[in-house]
Amino acid sequence: MTGSDPDGAERLARLRLIRTPRIGPVAYTHLIGRFGSGVAALAALPDLARRGGGSAPAIPTEADARAEVARAVRAGGRYLFRGEPGYPTLLDQLDGAPPALILAGNSTLLDRRAVAIVGARNASGAAVRFARMLAHDLAASGWLVVSGLARGIDTAAHVGSIEAGTAAVIAGGIDVAYPPENAALQRDIAERGLLIAEMPPGTEPRARHFPHRNRIIAGLTAGTVVVEAAPRSGSLITARLAGEYGREVMAVPGSPLDPRAQGCNLLIREGATLIQSAADIVEALSPIGGVAAADREAFTPMPSPADTDEAARHAILGLLGPVPLPIDELIRQSGVGAPIVQMVLLELELAGRIDRHAGGRISLA
Repeated sequence: MTGSDPDGAERLARLRLIRTPRIGPVAYTHLIGRFGSGVAALAALPDLARRGGGSAPAIPTEADARAEVARAVRAGGRYLFRGEPGYPTLLDQLDGAPPALILAGNSTLLDRRAVAIVGARNASGAAVRFARMLAHDLAASGWLVVSGLARGIDTAAHVGSIEAGTAAVIAGGIDVAYPPENAALQRDIAERGLLIAEMPPGTEPRARHFPHRNRIIAGLTAGTVVVEAAPRSGSLITARLAGEYGREVMAVPGSPLDPRAQGCNLLIREGATLIQSAADIVEALSPIGGVAAADREAFTPMPSPADTDEAARHAILGLLGPVPLPIDELIRQSGVGAPIVQMVLLELELAGRIDRHAGGRISLA
């Protein structure tokens, strides 16, 4: 895209599209697929929203987009859009892959085979030491170690691998240090490793941002290793996402007497690979050679908006309610073809009338 966009107009249009309310990664992908460019998609938004029964969302101006880019550049960041050379192959397999990443550091690290190491923030000293050793050994053997720069296990994973290859996916803006005590480590990773953000510069991390970060960690990597985790921790969310993406899920066993080990022991009981060394991780990932086959929704080419009619829209709306319904079930029950259903859903989403949920499910807003 950059070669055919010398003045950056298309990249700015795509950034404006990403930052437009009601447009998430799935809607963005459908819009680019249907209209072929960010410029054309932006022009189509008002009519699509009108057809969906609502008003168009507020589209950021070109000046807004330029100001965001300038702030990212001041922080040492650069944008990598989905569809551009260098976008991570495994991440690109996901339905909800980020339309754009903001990178600071050595982006060639994304060419390596990658594994995630995550775990408890309040980890035991023994677990921190073990995570650091695992990360060091993996990075020394050519793997990129990916984690989320949180306290505890995440920090240990980055410290152990920073000499040879580490990437930190953060929940806030590329220019925001979180947690504050990791500010120096975050700067170090941006200089010697790779720092990755999805949120705009200046974004302070909130609870709702961390599941989005976790999907990137799981999506970037061939497998996820959990080192200590409570049963309802964010680390288990990352592991669950890895399993849904068809990636390897691995866990380090711990004492049944330590609540911090319950999540890992539960994962092993449910079929996760038991890990005792870096060699175990390499062995677990060798059958897929660092490339996982993730399930992916087929983005069927969309029809023209003019091809959707009120009868189809009425049939689809009549099946929707507050309980999320899988899109394939919506297609089956409505009797409307998949391309028409996807276009109607896009119109309704832009009009603010539906919400998308994990697993390709839809509900009324």
